[in-house]
This record gives sequence, structure tokens and C-alpha cells, in this order.
Amino acid sequence: MKQILDFIIVRTARYNDMYSRLTLAPADGSILPSDILPGQFVQVAADTPGVFLRRPISINDVDRDMNTIDLLIRRAGAGTEAMISRKEGDLMNILLPLGNGFSTEVPAGSRLLLIGGGVGVAPLLYLGRVLKSLGHKPEFLLGARSASDVLELDDFTRIGTVHVSTEDGSMGEQGLVTAHSALNGEIDRIYCCGPAPMMKAVARIARERGVDCEVSLENMMACGLGACLCCVENTVKGNVCVCTEGPVFNINLLNW
Repeated sequence: MKQILDFIIVRTARYNDMYSRLTLAPADGSILPSDILPGQFVQVAADTPGVFLRRPISINDVDRDMNTIDLLIRRAGAGTEAMISRKEGDLMNILLPLGNGFSTEVPAGSRLLLIGGGVGVAPLLYLGRVLKSLGHKPEFLLGARSASDVLELDDFTRIGTVHVSTEDGSMGEQGLVTAHSALNGEIDRIYCCGPAPMMKAVARIARERGVDCEVSLENMMACGLGACLCCVENTVKGNVCVCTEGPVFNINLLNW
């Protein structure tokens, strides 16, 4: 059930000039919605002059014990700049939860590889945490330009095995994630989020090897409710709104 709630920022973490992580709790002390799924997103009011539309942000993590959600935000314009400039104690108005999440019902003992690039790693943290709670041992493959761009490494390491790929070789294996040795061997399912070219390349590998694969699309969104039609994606079922039918899709539904 979608709700519009005021959240209070209880913790901030600035990773570098581009990325910040905000930890938020309902300002009125209410309990977080029980139906927040890994892969879903929120729409955040930027609350800054000249920015009228909410901004879609992936849910990075959920802590039920602390009653908090985390958002990993990449500075991309005036709206996101306003968000990452907020301080502890500030309020943010959020519409949540939105969209459909990743599938988490997989056979025991499956090898699950979660691949993320850039800010696309955001939804994989909560997904990995949920998969671990279900008895799985998720593996993460994180791609970045350099070591300074690898995000939330310690958090991922606490959940499962982490592989890293950097374009300049400053951490992990040098090259793109699609060339990483973590893709060797049998894989039962791939979850992926990141730049479209990366996801399409991962999808090609998954198809060639007959591996089940889900991707989280990052189409431009305005309303998050399927009304504005600016996030439409062409699928085997025709044109659909990513914000309502996704953002997570099985690659077999996409015309890639």
C-alpha cells in the first residue's frame, strides 16, 4: 500500500563528491510499511526552488529493528543536490513503496550473483540481505571506474562474498564486470542493476548461458505512478511503464 510520509534524517554518510547515503525514519514514529520489497523505489520531494517533480530513488536498505530505510543518492542535478545537502534532523517527504521488486523465491543451494555498477549497486544491498535471511549465500560483483568509486564495500562484505571489477585496475580485477572471473562456473540466477549498456551486456551473457536473469531498469521517471508515461519501455507485451510494471524485469520480457 502506497503512503506519503514525512521522514526525518537520522544519519548521513558522504562517500565522495557524487554519492551520499541517507538513513531515515518516519517522523511521526509510525512503523515502516510492511510490504517494502528489495528492488522497489521511492519518490522523494526535493523541496528546493525550481524543482517541482519528485525524484525516484532506489531503496538501498531497510532495518526493521531500527525502523529505518536507507537511500543511496547520486548527485545528478538540482534535485539530488538538495537531497544530499540535507542534515541530520531535516525532514524529507517520501512516497513509498513503488514498483515491483526482485524475485526472491529460488531453490536452496542456488548460486546467486548480484551484479551492480555505479549507483546501480543500491538495490542489491537490501536484496542481498533478504536473500541471506532466506538461507542463501549471495555473491556480489561490483563494478566501478576506480577504487574510490566502489560503494558500500563493507556492507556488502558483511552479507556475502564480494567480487570487484574496476576499469583502471585499482581494486579487484581490471576491466568490465562482464569480463570478471566471477561469471565463470555455474550460475543459477543473476540480478543486475546499473548503466543500461552494462545490463544489456550481462543480459546477453545470461541468455547465451541459459541463466535466469532479472534487471532493474533506471528509465527517467516523473510521477512514479504510471500517469506521465515518460518511463515507457518496449517489452514483449508492448509498451509498459517501468514505474508500475518494473523497475525489475526478467530479461525474457525485454526486447534487448
